[in-house]
Amino acid sequence: MKKQLMNPYLPSWEYIPDGEPYVFDGRVYVYGSHDRFNGWVFCQNDYVCWSAPVDDLSDWRYEGVIYRKEQDPRNADGHQCLYAPDVTVGPDGRYYLYYVLDKECVVSVAVCDTPAGKYRFYGHVRDANGGILGERPGDEAQFDPGVLTEGDRTYLYTGFCWDWNAERHGPMATVLGPDMLTIVEEPVFVAPSAPYSQGSGYEGHEYFEAASIRKVNGKYYFIYSSIRMCELCYAVSDAPTHGFQYGGVIVANDDSNIATYKPAEKSMYFPNNNHGSIIEINGQWYIFYHRHTNGTPYSRQGCIEKIQILSDGSIPQVEMTSCIGTPLEGSGEYPAYIACSLFRKEDAYKSMPGAWMDGRFPKITQDGRDGDEFPGFVCNLGDGWAAGYKYFDCQNIKALKIRTRGYANGDVTLRLSWDGEVIARIPVRNTNIWTDSGIVSVAIPDGIHPLYFGYEGDGAVSLCSFTLYTD
Repeated sequence: MKKQLMNPYLPSWEYIPDGEPYVFDGRVYVYGSHDRFNGWVFCQNDYVCWSAPVDDLSDWRYEGVIYRKEQDPRNADGHQCLYAPDVTVGPDGRYYLYYVLDKECVVSVAVCDTPAGKYRFYGHVRDANGGILGERPGDEAQFDPGVLTEGDRTYLYTGFCWDWNAERHGPMATVLGPDMLTIVEEPVFVAPSAPYSQGSGYEGHEYFEAASIRKVNGKYYFIYSSIRMCELCYAVSDAPTHGFQYGGVIVANDDSNIATYKPAEKSMYFPNNNHGSIIEINGQWYIFYHRHTNGTPYSRQGCIEKIQILSDGSIPQVEMTSCIGTPLEGSGEYPAYIACSLFRKEDAYKSMPGAWMDGRFPKITQDGRDGDEFPGFVCNLGDGWAAGYKYFDCQNIKALKIRTRGYANGDVTLRLSWDGEVIARIPVRNTNIWTDSGIVSVAIPDGIHPLYFGYEGDGAVSLCSFTLYTD
């Protein structure tokens, strides 16, 4: 029986950001970088792959390690990290993995006969004279490759542009020949960086990083992370190397810009970098993106949301959810780590930039070490903070209970809107082991609702799970 779809879509102990999803032979494969739980920099682990059948996105299978960092000849000692990759199928039917190491500005390529087999190093992107892209005079730094193959040409999109750096002009498109390495058309800029955006239509959403490319209904969609970092934006063109016009924001990993359930400017989750892409699966379009956990930028987890591509080609921005578009059943036990909001009424993220990385603030985390298959939970939920879960199909809910631990003396509260009235209170007291509360009566109107669990009191509480009862 299919499980319900929940974010993050992979196990709570897995950290795969920068997701690039593809459908091959009836399965969805997701390629990304590989963060470490409690990591101290981005992308410390080797590339792994997960896949799921197209008709059940709850049934993800671990495909194992597909490429090790020391396989790159420039990284034989493994001292560099493997940054965000992308994959494309070459004219020979093989699978080509494009990536950049963290201290190199060149694009490396690995190859495999199957989508999730053992990739082997293939070469560096270069010109016909052997000059390596990124090292030649006048080249701009290569970063975050996104690739699309049509016939015997592969379009490679790269670039990293801080908003203050006028030496970086924007993301580049480079055309490669059938050997998947050799440049047949030199790089051209397809969107502006911030210093060059005046009058472009990209103002305020200029390119930062995370190049990705898809072709939809004959048009090319360039997906990227803007200078706001938390956003995944898109631009559209009729051609792969020119003419891209800014389209809008698809998702933001703090839910900024969304004004349907809170003020548009309010951040409802920790804002930081974002990377992902879109894919159609069984007639439904999705956006893959990532969220940040453990109170650092370096332990990121993949999430998915359903999106629409409208008849005019536009993509409306979607909310971050716990439920991937289909409301969760309003009964049974749910893990706290599926929270899509961690917030307080006053916007701590804007008033105290970077404060969310302070260990005193709430975060989604886990016990154990990297690789330990321990379930995640919300910790450090202090006075005035709340964890939000969207959405539930609430029918005849009569009661609830929670599982908590921590040195806390107060009440966990339940609201149906981020600033709404408290409809239930559950007392919590000091405990250093996971402890179930008593069952508390609650009156939730029938319908689709978010659930916001807050804390009022001394100390801070960790939330492991909550259970909804219908009888």
